[in-house]
Amino acid sequence: MTDILTLVFRTLSSQTGQNKDPSAGPPPPAPHSNTLVVGEHRLSRSVLLLAAVTAASELGVRVAFFAQTQIQSLPECLQRCSKITFSYPRTLEELLQQVASLHEFPCPPSLIIIDRLDGFLRGAVASSHAGFHSGDESRAAHLAALLCDTAAFLTEVLEKRGSSSAPCRTIASFLSDADSGQESRDPSAMDPILDVLDRYFQARCTLDQDRSYEAAAAAAQEAWHVYLSGTKIPDDLEDGPTLAQEWKLFIFPEGLMEFKLV
Repeated sequence: MTDILTLVFRTLSSQTGQNKDPSAGPPPPAPHSNTLVVGEHRLSRSVLLLAAVTAASELGVRVAFFAQTQIQSLPECLQRCSKITFSYPRTLEELLQQVASLHEFPCPPSLIIIDRLDGFLRGAVASSHAGFHSGDESRAAHLAALLCDTAAFLTEVLEKRGSSSAPCRTIASFLSDADSGQESRDPSAMDPILDVLDRYFQARCTLDQDRSYEAAAAAAQEAWHVYLSGTKIPDDLEDGPTLAQEWKLFIFPEGLMEFKLV
């Protein structure tokens, strides 16, 4: 999945000081490549939407996009794109059922996107304690395993059909308690849900806001660090190389986004 994100960043990258080749395609897709986007919801959803439109328009693949709440004011390019299917399951159970039925599509998707895994995984019962509740770790493992198994099965289906759209990939966004500003949370503590998800998602895209003066210097409204990092796949790439890449994202007042490779 990092190949699609890299293509997104390249497409929206600054040409200043970089040898940008418009004809250059994305890097070869990596097998077992599932990516978790970790960070602020507003920005992570933008990254997911950019990934969806890039995969559909630049790579010509079908995309299944799941979100718990309907996305308001979709860009016109997304509204017109017939290769992207938006679904809005309201509960974790509905999401599990819809993901499990993706193989029934006449044309299976090559990219599965889940917006805000944390929204599906948080306990639905009101509680005086913020954050996740007991049992969410097992639910996180169940959902992540289903996503991986579904992507692997759809990859087999696409390959048997001789489709150039294989493999099927998964990308999802997640906001941990530490990033959501929970005052009672120890910043040094590991998020147990994130720890579980990292066992299934081999790559992570971390969004970290830059609060220095660099945004103002670039005449931008916001500046963000975007880190692409790969994790080792158990029993597969025990001693293999890991991915490490950093981009700087500038968001301008008119809504334009620009990436710059660091």
